[in-house]
Amino acid sequence: MTLLRHLGAAIVVALLLAGVSIQLGGYRDYQMAEVAAYVTAVAGLTLLIGLSGQISVGNGAFMAVGSYGGALIMLHLNWPLELVFLAATVIAAAGGAVFGIAAARLRGPYLAGATLMLAVALPTLADQYAGVFGGDQGLTTSIAVPAFLGATFPPTRWLAWVTCACALITLVLLANIGRSRIGRSWRAVRDDEVAAALSGLNVARLQVLAFVVSAACAGLGGVLLAVVTGIVAPGAYTLTLSIGLLTAAVVGGLGSLLGAVWGSLVLVLVPTYLTNVAASHGLSGAASSSVPIAAYGVVLIVVMLAFPAGIQGGLRRLFGPAAPAAAVPLNALRRRRPATEHQEEELHEKTT
Repeated sequence: MTLLRHLGAAIVVALLLAGVSIQLGGYRDYQMAEVAAYVTAVAGLTLLIGLSGQISVGNGAFMAVGSYGGALIMLHLNWPLELVFLAATVIAAAGGAVFGIAAARLRGPYLAGATLMLAVALPTLADQYAGVFGGDQGLTTSIAVPAFLGATFPPTRWLAWVTCACALITLVLLANIGRSRIGRSWRAVRDDEVAAALSGLNVARLQVLAFVVSAACAGLGGVLLAVVTGIVAPGAYTLTLSIGLLTAAVVGGLGSLLGAVWGSLVLVLVPTYLTNVAASHGLSGAASSSVPIAAYGVVLIVVMLAFPAGIQGGLRRLFGPAAPAAAVPLNALRRRRPATEHQEEELHEKTT
């Protein structure tokens, strides 16, 4: 019943988005497609942090893996679009599995530092292997509108429909995972790793699985962003992107899929609006580009002070049980009971 309820809600939302897209212009369709790409990536990150309790500052790197993987397949193999998306997702998931296994024993700031290093180091591979990845110029991507829609169908509307469909499918899958046995196990590990291990849960395997799911979502979001922007270049996947994804997850509400939507809207719409405001007031160049970055900090501080559980948590406080709750506020991740040295050794023996 849960799956059917989620599917029903997704179909209704899809019809509403299609109707809205028809009424909008090309630029708004483009923004809708961009928001959908970020929703896909942020949803995986909010699940990783909010449900499993692992902090990642490197999901922008997994977006780059999905983007480059999808772009290379489109350029050299000419696969159908759905297979390109699936392949990019699998490639990013494999990268998440490798990193998750390597970082399985890291916790807290050590794990965040490792993912931070990944976000900084991975985009530089494009410069090291310019013959494959295109160097600073990157790779170009494009998708054609299906013939059955007619020659006059707007390409931006098709992009919006494709990306929104992928985002809704991702949200349905993640919603069911969160309510499944795996989701309940992630919550147990998040709250107390030692108690979870002593109850028979394989903590290391669950944490690696969370990284795989999050990386897969980031990879799909990356390839969606690649087809929206039409280019895959290392400048688009810098540390700023990873910080933006983390900000969107925290501002929206950790562990809440609706929070991922709110956070993605902030991530896409706020910089555009503030850049226009800065330009209208005579700011240009470096000064204009720094305004959105400063705005991220201001928005994050305001939301954390007013609504520690993010926008979705704030909506629940305002409207009560009618609004779905965020899974956990950010400061709750710091209140997990630390394990002693003896407990860590026992935990490691049970999970390996």
